[in-house]
Amino acid sequence: MSQGTGSAGGGGIFGNGGTPISISEEQERALQEAYRERVKAFDQIDDDLKASRTFQRIYLLSLTGAIILTFLLGYTVIVGLWNSEPEMVRWAGLVIVLIVWVALTRILWINRKKIVTKSGELRNALLDRQTAAAELPLDSPSGLRIYREASLDLIEQYRRGANKNRRIHNLFQMVIISGSIVTSTLTAMNQGSGSVLAIATSALSALVGISAGVTGYFKFRERGYNLQSTADDIEKHYNASQFMLEDYAGSDPLNPLPESERLRKFARFVERLKEEQRKRELQLEQSSSGDERST
Repeated sequence: MSQGTGSAGGGGIFGNGGTPISISEEQERALQEAYRERVKAFDQIDDDLKASRTFQRIYLLSLTGAIILTFLLGYTVIVGLWNSEPEMVRWAGLVIVLIVWVALTRILWINRKKIVTKSGELRNALLDRQTAAAELPLDSPSGLRIYREASLDLIEQYRRGANKNRRIHNLFQMVIISGSIVTSTLTAMNQGSGSVLAIATSALSALVGISAGVTGYFKFRERGYNLQSTADDIEKHYNASQFMLEDYAGSDPLNPLPESERLRKFARFVERLKEEQRKRELQLEQSSSGDERST
Protein backbone atom coordinates (compact mmCIF):
# COMPACT_ATOMS: atom_id res chain seq x y z
CA MET A 1 0.00 0.00 0.00
CA SER A 2 1.48 3.32 -1.06
CA GLN A 3 0.62 6.56 0.63
CA GLY A 4 0.69 10.06 -0.78
CA THR A 5 0.13 13.44 0.77
CA GLY A 6 -2.82 15.44 -0.49
CA SER A 7 -2.95 19.19 -0.87
CA ALA A 8 -3.73 21.44 2.05
CA GLY A 9 -7.18 22.17 0.66
CA GLY A 10 -8.18 18.59 -0.02
CA GLY A 11 -5.87 16.64 2.36
CA GLY A 12 -6.06 12.95 3.01
CA ILE A 13 -4.27 9.77 2.11
CA PHE A 14 -4.65 8.42 -1.41
CA GLY A 15 -3.51 5.44 -3.40
CA ASN A 16 -2.09 5.28 -6.91
CA GLY A 17 -5.54 5.60 -8.46
CA GLY A 18 -6.36 8.76 -6.49
CA THR A 19 -9.00 7.00 -4.35
CA PRO A 20 -8.96 7.45 -0.57
CA ILE A 21 -7.22 4.70 1.40
CA SER A 22 -8.83 3.54 4.62
CA ILE A 23 -6.33 3.64 7.44
CA SER A 24 -6.43 1.93 10.77
CA GLU A 25 -7.37 3.67 13.98
CA GLU A 26 -3.81 3.37 15.20
CA GLN A 27 -2.46 5.07 12.07
CA GLU A 28 -5.03 7.82 12.40
CA ARG A 29 -4.02 8.43 16.02
CA ALA A 30 -0.38 8.61 14.96
CA LEU A 31 -1.23 11.23 12.33
CA GLN A 32 -3.23 13.22 14.86
CA GLU A 33 -0.35 13.08 17.34
CA ALA A 34 2.07 14.30 14.66
CA TYR A 35 -0.30 17.13 13.79
CA ARG A 36 -0.62 18.15 17.46
CA GLU A 37 3.16 18.17 17.82
CA ARG A 38 3.49 20.43 14.78
CA VAL A 39 0.81 22.77 16.14
CA LYS A 40 2.54 22.87 19.53
CA ALA A 41 5.89 23.71 17.92
CA PHE A 42 4.27 26.38 15.77
CA ASP A 43 2.54 27.99 18.76
CA GLN A 44 5.77 27.97 20.77
CA ILE A 45 7.74 29.69 18.03
CA ASP A 46 4.90 32.15 17.47
CA ASP A 47 4.89 33.06 21.18
CA ASP A 48 8.68 33.50 21.16
CA LEU A 49 8.47 35.74 18.12
CA LYS A 50 5.76 37.90 19.70
CA ALA A 51 7.85 38.21 22.88
CA SER A 52 10.93 39.19 20.86
CA ARG A 53 8.96 41.84 19.00
CA THR A 54 7.58 43.18 22.28
CA PHE A 55 11.07 43.43 23.75
CA GLN A 56 12.20 45.11 20.53
CA ARG A 57 9.59 47.82 21.03
CA ILE A 58 10.62 48.23 24.68
CA TYR A 59 14.28 48.53 23.71
CA LEU A 60 13.41 51.04 21.01
CA LEU A 61 11.43 53.18 23.47
CA SER A 62 14.28 52.96 25.99
CA LEU A 63 16.77 53.95 23.30
CA THR A 64 14.58 56.91 22.33
CA GLY A 65 14.48 58.02 25.96
CA ALA A 66 18.25 57.62 26.26
CA ILE A 67 18.81 59.73 23.14
CA ILE A 68 16.57 62.48 24.51
CA LEU A 69 18.39 62.42 27.85
CA THR A 70 21.70 62.53 26.02
CA PHE A 71 20.75 65.74 24.24
CA LEU A 72 19.38 67.26 27.44
CA LEU A 73 22.47 66.40 29.46
CA GLY A 74 24.70 67.46 26.58
CA TYR A 75 22.94 70.80 26.55
CA THR A 76 23.50 71.25 30.30
CA VAL A 77 27.18 70.35 29.89
CA ILE A 78 27.62 72.82 27.03
CA VAL A 79 25.87 75.56 29.01
CA GLY A 80 28.01 74.75 32.05
CA LEU A 81 31.23 74.95 30.03
CA TRP A 82 30.11 78.14 28.36
CA ASN A 83 29.55 79.70 31.75
CA SER A 84 32.83 78.23 33.03
CA GLU A 85 30.93 76.24 35.61
CA PRO A 86 31.54 72.59 34.69
CA GLU A 87 30.23 70.03 37.11
CA MET A 88 31.30 66.41 37.38
CA VAL A 89 27.70 65.32 37.91
CA ARG A 90 26.74 66.56 34.48
CA TRP A 91 29.68 64.83 32.85
CA ALA A 92 29.04 61.59 34.74
CA GLY A 93 25.35 61.66 33.79
CA LEU A 94 26.19 62.27 30.15
CA VAL A 95 28.69 59.40 30.09
CA ILE A 96 26.24 57.01 31.76
CA VAL A 97 23.47 57.85 29.32
CA LEU A 98 25.87 57.41 26.39
CA ILE A 99 26.80 53.96 27.71
CA VAL A 100 23.12 53.06 28.01
CA TRP A 101 22.59 54.32 24.46
CA VAL A 102 25.37 52.12 23.08
CA ALA A 103 24.18 49.09 25.09
CA LEU A 104 20.58 49.46 23.90
CA THR A 105 21.73 49.85 20.30
CA ARG A 106 23.68 46.60 20.57
CA ILE A 107 20.70 44.83 22.16
CA LEU A 108 18.44 46.09 19.39
CA TRP A 109 20.84 44.73 16.77
CA ILE A 110 21.09 41.32 18.47
CA ASN A 111 17.34 41.11 19.01
CA ARG A 112 16.74 42.05 15.35
CA LYS A 113 18.78 39.03 14.27
CA LYS A 114 16.77 36.89 16.68
CA ILE A 115 13.50 38.16 15.19
CA VAL A 116 14.73 37.33 11.67
CA THR A 117 15.71 33.83 12.80
CA LYS A 118 12.41 33.27 14.60
CA SER A 119 10.48 34.49 11.56
CA GLY A 120 12.21 31.87 9.42
CA GLU A 121 11.54 29.17 12.02
CA LEU A 122 7.89 30.25 12.15
CA ARG A 123 7.52 29.87 8.39
CA ASN A 124 9.11 26.42 8.55
CA ALA A 125 6.86 25.42 11.45
CA LEU A 126 3.82 26.65 9.53
CA LEU A 127 4.86 24.52 6.55
CA ASP A 128 5.32 21.49 8.82
CA ARG A 129 1.90 22.07 10.36
CA GLN A 130 0.25 22.36 6.94
CA THR A 131 2.02 19.19 5.79
CA ALA A 132 0.85 17.31 8.88
CA ALA A 133 -2.69 18.61 8.37
CA ALA A 134 -2.64 17.51 4.72
CA GLU A 135 -1.82 13.95 5.79
CA LEU A 136 -4.95 13.72 7.93
CA PRO A 137 -7.98 12.03 6.32
CA LEU A 138 -10.35 14.97 6.07
CA ASP A 139 -13.28 12.77 5.13
CA SER A 140 -13.13 11.09 8.54
CA PRO A 141 -14.64 12.35 11.82
CA SER A 142 -11.13 12.99 13.18
CA GLY A 143 -10.47 15.70 10.60
CA LEU A 144 -13.81 17.33 11.38
CA ARG A 145 -13.07 17.13 15.11
CA ILE A 146 -9.80 18.94 14.53
CA TYR A 147 -11.68 21.60 12.58
CA ARG A 148 -14.16 22.00 15.43
CA GLU A 149 -11.37 22.32 18.01
CA ALA A 150 -9.56 24.80 15.75
CA SER A 151 -12.68 26.96 15.88
CA LEU A 152 -11.79 27.71 19.53
CA ASP A 153 -8.71 29.55 18.27
CA LEU A 154 -10.95 31.43 15.85
CA ILE A 155 -13.26 32.40 18.70
CA GLU A 156 -10.30 33.65 20.73
CA GLN A 157 -8.97 35.59 17.75
CA TYR A 158 -12.31 37.32 17.15
CA ARG A 159 -12.68 38.15 20.85
CA ARG A 160 -9.19 39.61 21.03
CA GLY A 161 -10.03 41.78 18.04
CA ALA A 162 -13.33 42.81 19.65
CA ASN A 163 -11.62 43.73 22.94
CA LYS A 164 -8.95 45.71 21.09
CA ASN A 165 -11.52 47.69 19.10
CA ARG A 166 -13.59 48.25 22.24
CA ARG A 167 -10.57 49.59 24.16
CA ILE A 168 -9.64 51.95 21.33
CA HIS A 169 -13.23 53.18 21.06
CA ASN A 170 -13.47 53.78 24.82
CA LEU A 171 -10.14 55.61 24.81
CA PHE A 172 -11.24 57.99 22.08
CA GLN A 173 -14.59 58.50 23.78
CA MET A 174 -12.81 59.43 27.02
CA VAL A 175 -10.67 61.92 25.10
CA ILE A 176 -13.75 63.40 23.42
CA ILE A 177 -15.81 63.69 26.61
CA SER A 178 -13.07 64.90 28.94
CA GLY A 179 -11.55 67.13 26.27
CA SER A 180 -14.89 68.80 25.59
CA ILE A 181 -15.45 69.49 29.30
CA VAL A 182 -11.93 70.81 29.85
CA THR A 183 -12.12 72.95 26.71
CA SER A 184 -15.37 74.53 27.88
CA THR A 185 -13.84 75.18 31.31
CA LEU A 186 -10.70 76.76 29.86
CA THR A 187 -12.77 78.91 27.53
CA ALA A 188 -14.81 80.19 30.48
CA MET A 189 -11.63 80.85 32.47
CA ASN A 190 -9.86 82.67 29.66
CA GLN A 191 -11.94 85.84 29.65
CA GLY A 192 -8.86 88.01 29.31
CA SER A 193 -5.89 87.72 27.00
CA GLY A 194 -4.10 84.74 28.50
CA SER A 195 -1.98 83.29 25.72
CA VAL A 196 -1.18 80.05 27.57
CA LEU A 197 -4.83 79.23 28.17
CA ALA A 198 -5.66 80.17 24.60
CA ILE A 199 -3.02 77.79 23.23
CA ALA A 200 -4.15 74.99 25.57
CA THR A 201 -7.78 75.51 24.57
CA SER A 202 -6.93 75.39 20.86
CA ALA A 203 -4.83 72.25 21.30
CA LEU A 204 -7.57 70.47 23.24
CA SER A 205 -10.18 71.49 20.68
CA ALA A 206 -8.02 70.08 17.91
CA LEU A 207 -7.49 66.85 19.86
CA VAL A 208 -11.22 66.45 20.42
CA GLY A 209 -11.95 67.06 16.74
CA ILE A 210 -9.28 64.59 15.61
CA SER A 211 -10.56 61.93 18.03
CA ALA A 212 -14.13 62.37 16.84
CA GLY A 213 -13.02 62.14 13.21
CA VAL A 214 -10.94 59.00 13.79
CA THR A 215 -13.78 57.32 15.69
CA GLY A 216 -16.28 58.13 12.98
CA TYR A 217 -14.00 56.98 10.16
CA PHE A 218 -12.69 53.69 11.53
CA LYS A 219 -15.91 52.73 13.40
CA PHE A 220 -14.15 50.84 16.18
CA ARG A 221 -17.40 50.24 18.05
CA GLU A 222 -19.11 48.58 15.08
CA ARG A 223 -16.05 46.45 14.32
CA GLY A 224 -15.84 45.27 17.91
CA TYR A 225 -19.55 44.47 18.01
CA ASN A 226 -19.36 42.43 14.80
CA LEU A 227 -16.35 40.43 16.00
CA GLN A 228 -17.89 39.77 19.41
CA SER A 229 -21.21 38.72 17.84
CA THR A 230 -19.46 36.31 15.45
CA ALA A 231 -17.39 34.79 18.26
CA ASP A 232 -20.50 34.29 20.42
CA ASP A 233 -22.38 32.62 17.55
CA ILE A 234 -19.51 30.22 16.85
CA GLU A 235 -19.21 29.34 20.53
CA LYS A 236 -22.96 28.76 20.77
CA HIS A 237 -22.91 26.29 17.89
CA TYR A 238 -19.71 24.69 19.18
CA ASN A 239 -21.48 23.81 22.43
CA ALA A 240 -24.66 22.79 20.59
CA SER A 241 -22.77 20.41 18.30
CA GLN A 242 -20.91 18.92 21.24
CA PHE A 243 -23.98 18.30 23.41
CA MET A 244 -26.51 17.65 20.61
CA LEU A 245 -28.65 20.71 21.26
CA GLU A 246 -31.19 22.52 19.06
CA ASP A 247 -30.40 21.94 15.35
CA TYR A 248 -27.79 19.33 16.23
CA ALA A 249 -30.23 17.11 18.12
CA GLY A 250 -32.06 15.82 15.07
CA SER A 251 -35.75 15.60 14.37
CA ASP A 252 -36.18 12.29 16.21
CA PRO A 253 -35.11 12.32 19.88
CA LEU A 254 -34.73 8.53 19.80
CA ASN A 255 -32.49 8.69 16.75
CA PRO A 256 -30.06 11.63 17.19
CA LEU A 257 -27.76 12.84 14.46
CA PRO A 258 -24.50 10.91 14.15
CA GLU A 259 -21.32 12.72 15.11
CA SER A 260 -20.05 13.03 11.54
CA GLU A 261 -23.26 14.78 10.45
CA ARG A 262 -23.12 17.15 13.44
CA LEU A 263 -19.49 18.00 12.66
CA ARG A 264 -20.24 18.68 8.99
CA LYS A 265 -23.19 20.89 9.92
CA PHE A 266 -20.99 22.79 12.36
CA ALA A 267 -18.26 23.26 9.72
CA ARG A 268 -20.81 24.58 7.22
CA PHE A 269 -22.15 27.02 9.77
CA VAL A 270 -18.68 28.31 10.76
CA GLU A 271 -17.68 28.84 7.14
CA ARG A 272 -20.90 30.76 6.54
CA LEU A 273 -20.28 32.89 9.63
CA LYS A 274 -16.71 33.65 8.55
CA GLU A 275 -17.97 34.74 5.14
CA GLU A 276 -20.61 36.98 6.74
CA GLN A 277 -17.95 38.52 8.99
CA ARG A 278 -15.75 39.28 5.97
CA LYS A 279 -18.71 40.92 4.23
CA ARG A 280 -19.45 43.07 7.28
CA GLU A 281 -15.83 44.17 7.43
CA LEU A 282 -15.95 45.03 3.72
CA GLN A 283 -19.16 47.02 4.21
CA LEU A 284 -17.52 49.03 6.99
CA GLU A 285 -14.52 49.73 4.77
CA GLN A 286 -16.78 50.81 1.90
CA SER A 287 -18.91 53.03 4.14
CA SER A 288 -15.76 54.73 5.52
CA SER A 289 -14.47 55.31 1.99
CA GLY A 290 -17.86 56.62 0.90
CA ASP A 291 -18.01 59.04 3.83
CA GLU A 292 -14.52 60.27 2.97
CA ARG A 293 -15.45 60.90 -0.68
CA SER A 294 -18.67 62.67 0.27
CA THR A 295 -16.75 65.11 2.45
